[in-house]
Amino acid sequence: MTRYRSAVVTGASGGIGAAFARRLAAEGGAVVLVARDVSRLGALAAELERDHGTDVELLPADLAGPAGLERVAARLADPDRPVDLLVNGAGVLGGIGPLARRDPAELAQGLALNTGALVRLTRAALPGMLERGRGGVVNVSSVMGFLPAPGGAPYAAAKAFATSFSESVHGEVCWNGVHVTALCPGSTGGTRLHRSAGHRESGRLGRLLDVDDVAREALDAVAAGRPVCVPGLDYRWRVAMSQMLPRRLVRARYYRRWGRRLAGGPGTGASPDAQPRPAGPKP
Repeated sequence: MTRYRSAVVTGASGGIGAAFARRLAAEGGAVVLVARDVSRLGALAAELERDHGTDVELLPADLAGPAGLERVAARLADPDRPVDLLVNGAGVLGGIGPLARRDPAELAQGLALNTGALVRLTRAALPGMLERGRGGVVNVSSVMGFLPAPGGAPYAAAKAFATSFSESVHGEVCWNGVHVTALCPGSTGGTRLHRSAGHRESGRLGRLLDVDDVAREALDAVAAGRPVCVPGLDYRWRVAMSQMLPRRLVRARYYRRWGRRLAGGPGTGASPDAQPRPAGPKP
């Protein structure tokens, strides 16, 4: 069954993006693959054409820069080549560490990709979908958007933005047959996201999810009009607890688990809700 006749998938060179491309091609839809790595895109395109006989278009682009971003936005808005589904899968974790020691240029590039590109491409895709009365957008977020993340503050905040943005826009367009879904996976096997930050894959937040299952659940969710998809019972439970428990208890867990280690010394016993003391003159 072809739910979406044509789809644009960003971040398609690997991980969750590639899993989306494979599943959409298996359903018989044409796929536009977007990423920076031309060789990896070409290898995936050859695989999809060989295994599924689907139409594949390559659109190499760096979405952190204005030229690449506008090229993909123009493709999404092209009335002669309508797009039924947009998967905003491009994203970057960036370095892990205290904000005070992070490189400002790296932070700006990460925010441009994780938030700015997501908004721009969603905006480009929606008018045509609304005019046709059908379509969907999947914005790849994360369970980290529901949790405080010392050491990964920009990433967690960007994912909180992605989830809130998706829920809000869904409320604008769902009346016209268009659905926007925030996909919020936890640790997912087969992705390069955590390895790109110099960390091995692990299940520190919970069990590793299968990347193909994540893509399948997301496509089911957007087709059904669900604005948020959290794959895996373990992660759905964790998100539910983070929303039901008093926020101070949630902060206490993650401050002690991650924040204290990043402070570079033994714990002081300070309350997770304690306010920083203003600097005063040294004696």
